[in-house]
Order: sequence, then C-alpha cells, then structure tokens
Amino acid sequence: MSGIAVRFDAAGRDERNRALGRLGERLVLERAGGRTDLARDVRWVSREDGDGAGYDIASFALDGAIRLLEVKTTKEYARTPFWNSHNELAVARERHTEWRLFRLWNVSRTPQAFELAPPLESHVSLMPTQFLADFHQ
Repeated sequence: MSGIAVRFDAAGRDERNRALGRLGERLVLERAGGRTDLARDVRWVSREDGDGAGYDIASFALDGAIRLLEVKTTKEYARTPFWNSHNELAVARERHTEWRLFRLWNVSRTPQAFELAPPLESHVSLMPTQFLADFHQ
C-alpha cells in the first residue's frame, strides 16, 4: 500500500473546491435575468438554507416556470468529470421538469456554461465511488 499512498492536503483541497463552487453559484446568480418581475424571488438555496436541498439555486425560466439549478463549476474544460450526490440525483429524478444541472466551466479564464436536463444518464456516465458502511442491526 505504501507504493500508492500519496500525501496531500485534503482539507485544503476541500476548501478550494467549496470556494470554486461558491464562485460558480455567484456567477450563475449574477447572470440570471430576463424577468425582472421574478428576480426578487430567485434564491441562493445552498447559501441561505444549506447544501442539502439537491440544488443550489431556485430560479425561473423565461416563461416563469420554476428552475432548480444544481451548479457544477470547474476551471477546466466542459467535459471535466464532476461529482453528484445521491440527493442531487434523487431530486433530479423526482422534479425532472424543474431541475437542471448548470455546468459552468473555464471559469478562471472565459467562463462558459450549458445546462443538462434529467435524466442525467442520457448525458453522462454515473459511476458509484463510495459506499456507506452501516452497522448490522
């Protein structure tokens, strides 16, 4: 095992990822527009309520329909892999007409973006990477 062990600053990496995520969410909020009558009702859910709703921003489409935006931000390219939580996928499936993954990329240079509508499996491969180990009852 020592041959594959690598020393890294997990806490530092996590904080950098959180900061990048907040930056992406703020950029998406700043870009939201088109319906000034609805702008006051746009909510930064992950900041106001916490990061467990399954989406980051509660917004609206131009036709006034509710949009639940899960923002995924990278400094890299559009096809850079990203993480989804079980909860985000559950909300995407349950509220598929409202939920959108908002992919913000190239954020350190010239930010670009696109949206993905559920089911995510039609756009990306979802690969389980962790297991919850719960004790037998």
